[in-house]
Amino acid sequence: MPRRSPSQHHPSVAPPHLIRPRPTTRQPEHDRLVETPAHSSLKHSRTTYGLVAAGTAVSLLVVSAAGVLCFRAKKMGTVRPWATGLSGQLQKAFVTGVPALKRSELETACEDFSNIIGSTSSCMLYKGTLSSGVEIAVASSLVTSTKDWSKESESQYRKKITSLSKVSHKNFMNLLGYCEEEHPFTRVMVFEYAPNGTLFEHLHVREGEKLDWMTRLRISMGIAYCLEHMHQLKTPVVPRNFDSTTIYLTDDFAAKVSDLEFWNDSKGPNSTNGDLTSSSDLENVVRKYGIVLLEILTGRVPCSEEDGPLEQWASRYFDGEMGLVELVDPSISSFPEHTARALCEIVRSCIDPDPKKRPQMAEVTARMREITALGPDGATPKVSPLWWAELEIMSSES
Repeated sequence: MPRRSPSQHHPSVAPPHLIRPRPTTRQPEHDRLVETPAHSSLKHSRTTYGLVAAGTAVSLLVVSAAGVLCFRAKKMGTVRPWATGLSGQLQKAFVTGVPALKRSELETACEDFSNIIGSTSSCMLYKGTLSSGVEIAVASSLVTSTKDWSKESESQYRKKITSLSKVSHKNFMNLLGYCEEEHPFTRVMVFEYAPNGTLFEHLHVREGEKLDWMTRLRISMGIAYCLEHMHQLKTPVVPRNFDSTTIYLTDDFAAKVSDLEFWNDSKGPNSTNGDLTSSSDLENVVRKYGIVLLEILTGRVPCSEEDGPLEQWASRYFDGEMGLVELVDPSISSFPEHTARALCEIVRSCIDPDPKKRPQMAEVTARMREITALGPDGATPKVSPLWWAELEIMSSES
């Protein structure tokens, strides 16, 4: 039976039973470790778990490295996992850009479009599995007839494909292809698939799978690096809806920012300026990043009936009326005090009521990197969903 995301808007799949790798960020000697009251009694067991996780992660990396070296040594130029997938068409994404795909191929991959995993305001989401075993996310427009699809809709759809095809970042749910057919009417975008659900689910829904401190830092940095990249493109790209429900997690809990909506503009397919990006759009994304970072730190939903908007609740901390231990998610066993306070200052600057006083995303990322000591490599997925293509390129070059 197909599973639906708990939020009913975004795809999720039960995470694999893996020990979560922990980034090896070194904390400054003066950065005092603060233990949350709820977890101070579990210190010994968590330490033991950390050692096991670290050892397992190192072992996996060694095995992976050995495997890659073996492939290079043998010069296997015939590594072509897509040969039994979509007729090899998706391979072209690395040479000729985003390919046009056939509906029949996607129907097979998505089990006759029965494997529904979520929806957005403009599309239905399906999980697809190719015969090669590679998983994909398929976003299909809710419009199902030509008469309901205007020329402006077609224009925005093609602009969206062009825009997303230029992002190409390891912390982005990259566009792999699209499908455009008239009989039956089809407008589809095909993306990478991140199997570990959304950030929102791990923070607020999956009670037994709370994220530890180092995993949260890594996710925060992956999001920051991706948004910085998107803002610095020749034509900046702004995600249509950006919040914790549109940030997906990979097998090793790296962040994947997504933009699955068909329209860039909130006014929908008939807007005439959906492809334009203004400075206010960029400032708004910085504010949204601040909210997501605050959500990651506190473990609280962006808005609740009891406390109102999250930034309003957190203002008690910024005004000196609430302590840091009260602010930080109690499910975190311990955290470095100096680092946590520095991250709170990032939040404060990002959510400044005056948009002109907010930092640019590049400044936010630079400061975040200083605080966490996590570079781009430390924040990206350790095993890329497109490992097969990287192997093929590598083997053909060797």
